[in-house]
Amino acid sequence: MKYSIARFHNGYSKGTWTSNSLQGLCWVFLIALFWWAGISLSVAQVLVGPKPQKVEDQFLLKVPGIKVTSWVENLNVPWSLVFFPDGKAMVSERPGRIRIIEDGILIPEPLACFDNTGALQNSLAACFGVEVGGEGGLMGLALHPKFETQPYLYIMHTYEKQGSERTNRVVRLLIKPDGGHFDRVIISGIPGGKYHNGGRLAFGPDGLLYVTTGEVFDRKIAQSMDSLGGKLLRVTPDGDIPKDNPIPNSPIYSLGHRNMQGITWHPETGELFTTEHGPSGEFGLSNFDEVNVITAGGNYGWPLVVGAPKRSGFIDPLLSWPKTTTPPTGLAFWRGDLMVATLGFSAGKAQSLLRIKLENKVDQWQVKKIERLFVDGENESIYGRLRDVVSGPDGALYVLTSNRDGRGDVRLGDDKILRIEALQ
Repeated sequence: MKYSIARFHNGYSKGTWTSNSLQGLCWVFLIALFWWAGISLSVAQVLVGPKPQKVEDQFLLKVPGIKVTSWVENLNVPWSLVFFPDGKAMVSERPGRIRIIEDGILIPEPLACFDNTGALQNSLAACFGVEVGGEGGLMGLALHPKFETQPYLYIMHTYEKQGSERTNRVVRLLIKPDGGHFDRVIISGIPGGKYHNGGRLAFGPDGLLYVTTGEVFDRKIAQSMDSLGGKLLRVTPDGDIPKDNPIPNSPIYSLGHRNMQGITWHPETGELFTTEHGPSGEFGLSNFDEVNVITAGGNYGWPLVVGAPKRSGFIDPLLSWPKTTTPPTGLAFWRGDLMVATLGFSAGKAQSLLRIKLENKVDQWQVKKIERLFVDGENESIYGRLRDVVSGPDGALYVLTSNRDGRGDVRLGDDKILRIEALQ
């Protein structure tokens, strides 16, 4: 029997159990065991480990071998960029608009827009001035992997019905020549808040939809099996739960996450990489931002561990930065390297594009080099806060700035999409 999302929220005590439900019980028991063993949420008992990588970051204000141009300008907090099969592109703006880009030109009329109640608006006037507030709003976009025959667009957004709490959901639009039309809700009941909404969507090589969620500063839910917050979710294109998900009848693919905002797959091995924001004052800790390699059913520790303590039952990050704020967002593989966009309040270190050189030895990734591009390591950042990075169909790398979100220094033309072209 297949469980609905609503039934999953009510716990494992209801409904008809399948023969695979014992695995779900094991997960519940494992989480309970962590608490019984005394791993509480107090400062003294949070397990803090070192960084896993052995190399130090290098800073490059001027980057040889590439050409950077401003592809599209004057956007309002762009969050996600996807390309259509015909070469056109689509970008989400956090206040609620989905914009079309054709031959490098931003089309004035939005494809679709949402208001802060989650309603799809058809009026152009209703597309402007819509603000959910904080870090919520219109976030991730993803196209159906068979878009040419199934022209669906998937969207993650925050909404707030009158008299109800703020929440997040993923919906699907049917794309027609006259715009986007609401088709169905794919998954709902994702915790929403002013901060830590996650928000990234992507289809994997398996044809399934992956959704990153945040713990909305309610850190205990990252370890709770009764919440979709602080998790990586995995569902079918229609919103059903895949039979091979690690927890039976559940969309949860991995847990113990604080605020994931990036997801990609290695082009050769097919392994899943994600980014995650580390603590910003909880337990007296800061930094410890992460890049992870995801294992199905894996527990990535938050809020029980930070860094890489090699604690049994938890999976350490591939990279972590204990001493330098590095809030990572979108990531993509480009020309053999892992490229990661980062945010941050202070220029010079945090606001950069990371170029990470990896080597796979004996089925284990090793970090060979980390470069922070477009910063000098002191107080200069050329482009400021970066939200997403996408490897385009033309071989170029596309990077979204996020300087108009209230936390950055607005530069001429912001917000914009940068196009990076390799010269060799």
